[in-house]
Amino acid sequence: MKGTFTATVDRIVDAKTAVILVEDDKEEIEQFDIPADQLPEKGRAEGSVLTVEITDDEIIDMQYDSESTERRRQNAQDRLDRLSERLSDRTDS
Repeated sequence: MKGTFTATVDRIVDAKTAVILVEDDKEEIEQFDIPADQLPEKGRAEGSVLTVEITDDEIIDMQYDSESTERRRQNAQDRLDRLSERLSDRTDS
């Protein structure tokens, strides 16, 4: 695998290992487990979006993407809010 991709920090295990999911056209194509301290400082949280450069199936550079991270978090919150509204309508009847 080689190129520049969007990736998401899926989870951090035992505060030591970060599980990174690499995407292509919003579809997960690869998973990398890396030491959490190798993440960009601002990207050390679950759900953080990164731009990663991969060469020879290895991440050689990572940049935190604050705009994409915030947009995804807001979209997830909006979906939860809509679901919550629909559920509260059911319980009020």
